Amino acid sequence: MAKGKYEQWLTEEGLLQLEAWARNGLTDEQIAANMGITRSTLNEWKKKYSDISDTLKRGKDIVDIQVENALLKRALGYTYIETTQERVDDYDPHTGLKTGSHMEVTKTVTKEVQPDTTAQIFWLKNRKPDTWRDKRDVGIEGTLNTNNPFADLSTEDLKKLINHD
Repeated sequence: MAKGKYEQWLTEEGLLQLEAWARNGLTDEQIAANMGITRSTLNEWKKKYSDISDTLKRGKDIVDIQVENALLKRALGYTYIETTQERVDDYDPHTGLKTGSHMEVTKTVTKEVQPDTTAQIFWLKNRKPDTWRDKRDVGIEGTLNTNNPFADLSTEDLKKLINHD
């Protein structure tokens, strides 16, 4: 009988491929399809073979950290250097004939990305929900005094009042 299909995924190369797919943001369903199996089979293998489960988790953790870092960077704002290049023709100084071309830096500019308030709100609502969530839990204690002038009247007395107006 042939080796089980799962065995190829327990090799160093197989685990490396699984981690790469997870790191690239593929879902378990997409990873299972790439492996040639169903998602339910992948779930069984994750339960049975900790190497597969741990590898997929590690790959996804890396992406989560990258996204967290990108969100934080966007929330705080940042600067970057933009370089513009242009193709420049090369000429032989003796003949004046074109001999080729090369890329040459024509401009280098430092650009600034302003902090993003949406990213800031998202970050704060998720990292400090007790302080930043929209819904607040407010408790009220005590009694409510409505100052109802008819509170002591019976139903019969109320009917008499209504009929006499």
